[in-house]
Order: sequence, then structure tokens, then C-alpha cells
Amino acid sequence: MKGAYYADLSVIGMKGCEQFASQVDYYLKDWRRHGGDESFLVDVDCPRFGTGEAKAILHESLRGHDLYIICDMFNHGVTYKMYGQEVPMSPDDHYADLKRIIAANAGKARRVSVIMPMLYEGRQHKRSGRESLDCAVMLQELVKMGVTNIITFDAHDARVQNAIPLSGFDDVRPTYQMIKALVRAVPDVSFDKEDLVIISPDEGAMSRCMYYSSVLGIDIGMFYKRRNYAVVVNGRNPIEAHEYLGRDLSGKDVIIVDDMISSGESLIDVAVQLKEKGAKRIFAFATFGLFTEGFDKFDKAYSEGIFDKIFTSNLVYRRPGLNDREWYVEVNMCKYVAYIIDTLNHDETISGLLNPVKRIHKLLDNHKKKQPSQMKMDFED
Repeated sequence: MKGAYYADLSVIGMKGCEQFASQVDYYLKDWRRHGGDESFLVDVDCPRFGTGEAKAILHESLRGHDLYIICDMFNHGVTYKMYGQEVPMSPDDHYADLKRIIAANAGKARRVSVIMPMLYEGRQHKRSGRESLDCAVMLQELVKMGVTNIITFDAHDARVQNAIPLSGFDDVRPTYQMIKALVRAVPDVSFDKEDLVIISPDEGAMSRCMYYSSVLGIDIGMFYKRRNYAVVVNGRNPIEAHEYLGRDLSGKDVIIVDDMISSGESLIDVAVQLKEKGAKRIFAFATFGLFTEGFDKFDKAYSEGIFDKIFTSNLVYRRPGLNDREWYVEVNMCKYVAYIIDTLNHDETISGLLNPVKRIHKLLDNHKKKQPSQMKMDFED
């Protein structure tokens, strides 16, 4: 049984996060107010002037509260008027609004935590030349403004937390939720090491793939990217080829695990090579599905049998039409975020939420028990 609350709980859903925050609030009310109408959500606003300038307004006092701010830095579906033109909000705009909300609080809340699923400038986490370190600067700015804890999901490189070594930084991975979604969407999937292989699409994804491999007890393979460092296209060095390292894949299902899907070129290229190597079914786990160039290439690849399912979370904005795709499965993280908020508000450890090994093993045990009866039904049908 949980002890007393740290302080009165308040939750702010920034622009574009209203639906997600509403679902989080639903669970919090159900657990703590037994379905009552009183919400934990705070009424805030970030109006903009015709020039694009903005300010933040809190419509209620947060003095002494334990405040959690949920923000999506990559929601380009939110727009505002600037000089009469409709402008999509950029990550910079969302980050500026976050700082405005923190500033409007003026230090009155007892504790401020920021839940930023995909880190602002998370891919600009290290220097390879005369470059800015935007993510590190962001973390330091938030801490200086009074943020006690920063909660993110599947950070591109969690070592960026070294920029704020004396402050709270939790990197959460949705491993359990992804596996649970796969079991529901593909009931006949087998987690036997002879039937399934985890694939890392590049060197950077190896750590998260190794976790899946260790927890599930199955083998891992990887690709490494050969880039042309003499050319820069759209801010990056283009990939010339993906080279595979790993065991034979003939007749095996594979799961490609990565933190995000951006344009999707790498994912589809890797999937094509996996098919050429004899892979049976190809599933992809990506915490963030950005799909920056739309869905056409994915629709085409799916119709050609190159991959079977793509799983991404609802932690960031999903482009309209994504949920209608036959190949897409959404992994809902609202209840998990509500668990994190509820646990932290009780000033208790979230270690059990960050390391879901026991829950994964229980899920797999239940899945194995159901499979023989399911196979029997299929045989009888």
C-alpha cells in the first residue's frame, strides 16, 4: 500500500499533448478519485501575438504542488498565426513554450518534473566538429529554471544526462509494452531462439537490442552503416550500404529494434536485406514513429511483402492516416506514464517500472500456455 503523497498533484499537457494528458488523467482519477469528475489537469494557455511572439498563462495557483509537465517537442500538427500565415510549431517553438510555462509558475510549485518523451535536439548530443551541443544546453537550462526531474523515453544516447549529473534524469524504455503489443497483434509469434532473432539496424541501437535479446533469451544480429563522409545531404552523411553481421536467418521471424523511424529509408533497406537472407516475417519496434516523408514507401514495401508490422508508441504526434494502415500497430503508453506520475508523486522508487523483466517473463509464460490451444484451434479450423 502506498504512503502519503509528496504534495498535491497537478499535470499540464502542453499543446498537442491534450489527448495524451487526458488519458493519463483518466487513470489517475480512476486510481485516486475513484472515477470522480475533478481533474488533475491544470488549465494553461500559450497565446501568440501576430508577430509570432507568445506568453504563458496559468489559470490557477500551483503553490506547493507536485507538478508534471507533459510535452511533445515534435508535434508539427499544432499551428499558429504569424503575420497572417499558418505556421506549424517547430521543436524550437514547443521548447520555448515549455520554458514559458515553467517561468509562469515562478517557482511556486514545490517540485517540477518534465516528461519529454523524445528529447529536444536528442540527436545533437555529441560533437564531431565545431558544433553546438543543443540537447545538453537544453537540460542545463531546464535545471537552472527549477526542474527537479526530467523523464524521457528511449533517449538517442542517454549519456547526455552527464550534462546534469546532480539532477534527476530517467530514461524509460517501452520494452514490455512493445512485446505485449506484438503478442496481441501476432498471436502465433514464437519467442523460441530457433524461431526469432533480434536485429539491430546500426551500431547505435545495439544496447537496446541487447536488452531485448537478454530478456527474451534469443540471438541478436546487427547491421553497420557504411556512410559517405565526403558528402552532406539534408544535414547528414548519406548511407552507402548496410552490412549484416549475425547468424543465418532462413525461416526465422525477426524484430528490428530502433529508437525512431524518421524517413524510413534505413528500415526498409535493412528489411529488404533481411528478406534476401531468408527471414520469414519482419516486425519493427520503434518508440517514435515520425514518418517525416509520409507513408508511400511503407505502403509500397508492405504490399511487396518486405515487412509485416511496424510498432510505434503514441508518445509523440502521429501523422494523420497512420492508424488506418494495415501494417501499423500503435503502442499506447498513457497508462504507463500515469503509473510513473503516481509513483513519483508518492515519493517512491520507479525502479520496478524501469526494469520490467518479471512482467515480461510473466507475459511470455502466459503466451506459451495459450499457444498450444491456439494451434489446436487453427488445426481444427
